[in-house]
Amino acid sequence: MTNVLQVTDLHKSFGGVVAADNINISVDEQEIIGIIGANGAGKTTFVNMVTGYMPPTSGAIVFKGQSIIGLQPRDITKLGLTRTFQIPQVFLSESVFDNLTLAYGIAEQSGIDLFKPLHTEKRAATVDAHLERYQIKEYRDMAASALPQGVRKLLDIAMATVRRPSLLMLDEPTSGISVEEKFNIMDIIMNALKVENTTVLFIEHDMEIVERYVSRVIAFYQGEVICDADTATAMQNPKVREFVLGQDKYNAEASGNNGHA
Repeated sequence: MTNVLQVTDLHKSFGGVVAADNINISVDEQEIIGIIGANGAGKTTFVNMVTGYMPPTSGAIVFKGQSIIGLQPRDITKLGLTRTFQIPQVFLSESVFDNLTLAYGIAEQSGIDLFKPLHTEKRAATVDAHLERYQIKEYRDMAASALPQGVRKLLDIAMATVRRPSLLMLDEPTSGISVEEKFNIMDIIMNALKVENTTVLFIEHDMEIVERYVSRVIAFYQGEVICDADTATAMQNPKVREFVLGQDKYNAEASGNNGHA
């Protein structure tokens, strides 16, 4: 497999507070990776450094063979590394169609092209196909402010993928989505990204989502990676069980199993 992202000895400190320490992560093309950890474990700090929103104190970040340290987020996006945020970044007063049209316009037009019409027949067809891919075309003319939370998440991710990124980093894609909706929403997201051959890293607190959709888990604790393994192995890792999943859960399961023996 081709390497997409290589993070080496990444460190971030704020005065005497260490937010990330000695992070070494290698990501190959088309991997689906879950990033887990308690609040404050360093997950978002890691994503912020990789995507240019926060400079590391030291270390290296190489994307598709190129160092991206010092680049602005928009420049990193142009290289094919995109992210979403926990709260969808959409234009609430605009329709679903216009949101995605604007995203395409920003991605496709620069320089003198910025003065060309935003709405064209060709772009409209492209936008409609993208809405179909994320199964939200029925909401095409609805204002983003009126969308159900799950649909708003899908729109946000659809907007983040107009450039067909090589690597997409998602921040809690199921946050705010009901238990009844979460698997359906994730199925739509993962199927769309599979069609686009996108490598995916996503932060997630819902272990049902992690166990169902990822093949590899990277667990953070106090700014360090405490486990980087296939999902089944990671879920049984003692440090993951103690610092991420919580011992009480596993102690209860163990007691229950002993009672049935």
